[in-house]
Parts: sequence; structure tokens; C-alpha cells
Amino acid sequence: MDSLTHIAVGACVGEAFFERGFGKKALFWGALAQSIPDIDFISGFWLDTSEQLLAHRGFTHSILFGLLIVPAFAMTADRVHRPHDILFKKWLLFFGVEVFLHLLLDVFNNYGVGWFEPFSHQRFSFNAIYVADAFFSIWPGIAFVVLLVLKRYHPARRFWWKFGLFLPLIYLAYCTYNKVNIDKDVRTILKSQNIAYDRYFTTPAPLQNWLWFVVAGNDSGYHVGFRSVFDSKKEISFQYFAKNDTLLAPTKDQPEVQRLIRFSQQFYTVEQWNDTLVFNDLRFGQITGWVDPREKFVFHFYLKEGADNRLVVQRGRFAKWDWNVVKAFYRRIKGN
Repeated sequence: MDSLTHIAVGACVGEAFFERGFGKKALFWGALAQSIPDIDFISGFWLDTSEQLLAHRGFTHSILFGLLIVPAFAMTADRVHRPHDILFKKWLLFFGVEVFLHLLLDVFNNYGVGWFEPFSHQRFSFNAIYVADAFFSIWPGIAFVVLLVLKRYHPARRFWWKFGLFLPLIYLAYCTYNKVNIDKDVRTILKSQNIAYDRYFTTPAPLQNWLWFVVAGNDSGYHVGFRSVFDSKKEISFQYFAKNDTLLAPTKDQPEVQRLIRFSQQFYTVEQWNDTLVFNDLRFGQITGWVDPREKFVFHFYLKEGADNRLVVQRGRFAKWDWNVVKAFYRRIKGN
């Protein structure tokens, strides 16, 4: 999830734990604790881009990190707020819920979370909700603002923390329901269209949970398309993209390329753009693919010395969006 959502959710959890007994300090500690795993952003100051891709949601999103940081936070809060009547085990439970809730929420996105770092580099991702989905984030955001404004003993505070936590939980359950149904449809369609594949994934297209990006294929290449939860036809108009792994032959042993392959979880293609070799990670979707099915991929990394690959995850996310693209997006969501 995005950082603002984590802050808002964390504040609501803080209010739920302490309510009137701790005042608005509970909001502060909740927002801070929920944000701590994202401290990995500072590694961008000294790591190169490919290293930072793996550092993000790596060790600081691991179970080991949580087990280490939770007691540290509990001891700090316990000491800072003395004298108080809050049991140390309640501090532990509070910070444990905050940190591990962060790790759980992030796994619902498509980036991948290193739960078992540094012992295993496997990344976990449920691909059930887009990283920035207003239908999830707006409720804790509203609740956070209201809780900041309301006085400490106002009777409505309990309603608002419940509002900020239960509504996004219901929406997340709805997203998971969509995910299960989309995956079921995709497997059926792949079989009916005689598409051979060793691996596949589905992930929401930007900002919503009704239109899904679909990728299926093997080491030769990938079939790419879109599926809406409102589609009535049991078919997907796929476009095929060759993996072109042979283009990597001269550079495949380079650490940068190895990190990109590991990060992509094998869902990648390689292209030659003029004099530049480009590595595409398909998990982040396609730039306005519902308008042009042969459009470039959001994540495209230039394998050229001196190339600017900063913000590589973000730079293609909303490229080429205009009002016509938005209207086409809405039409595709409505289904075929």
C-alpha cells in the first residue's frame, strides 16, 4: 500500500487499541509504527536502481525485522510515557499488530514482499489490489482526519476508528473475491483458447479492482490481455510478446541483469529499442494497454551504461493518460 494509507490505517489501529486512555498520542504511535517497514526508502541514497528494487520490501518487510523492531518500539514507548498504567505486553501486542499488519497489507499488491529475508529471497504477492486504490484508502483517511479533530473523550471516536478499519477490510475481502473469480475465468479461457503456459498471473489495472491485467506464458514468451469482472464473453483478446531471452546473452552474467531477473520472478521480456536494450518487467502492467494492445510495458529498464532508470517502477504508470484514455478505460471496465 502507499505510505499515506499505512499512516491512516496505523492511526486507526492506535485509536482502537487505546481509545480514550492514551489520547491522540495513540494516533501518532500508530502512524509511526505502521510506517517503519518503509524505512527501506533510505537505501536509495547509496544503492543503485537494481539493488534498490530488491531492497524495497525486502529485509524491513521480513518477519525477522518485525520480531526485532517490535520489542524496541515497545521499550521506547514504555519509557517515554512513564509514569503510565499500560502493561508492557500491551505495548508489545500493539506494535506487533501495527508492524505485521503492514507486512500483510503489502503482500496484497504486486510488488512482492520478502517475508523470509535474509534466509530466503522468495517474494510473496497476492496481486489482489492495486498499490494506490482510493476505494481502499479513502475510509481510513477520512477516519484519521476526524480522529485528529475530535476531542479526546468525544463519544464518536469509537465509531470513527471502526469506520476506518472495517470498511477497507470489507473492500479488501471484495478484492480478494474478484481475484479468485478472475483467476478461475483466466484458467478456463487459457484452456479453451489452447494457450500453453507454465506460469501466469493476474493483477488489477490502475486505481481500481474491476479491470485486470492478465499475463500467461513460458520461457518463449507471454500472452498479455485484460479481463473485466463485468465481461460476459468467455474469451480474452491476447497479444503475444516474445521473451527474447537470447538478447540478454552478452550481459546475462552481469549482477545488474541477474538482479532484474530475480526481481521479475521470470515475468520479463527483452526488447531492442534502437541502440538500447530494454528489460520489461510485466508484473507492473502495460501503458494504456486497453487502448493499444501492443503498447509498451510500465516497467522498462534501460540496459545501457549511464541510462536514467530512477523511478523505473513509476515512470510508465500514467504515461500517455488523457481524457480519451480515461474514457476508454471506463468503457473497458464495463465489460464486453
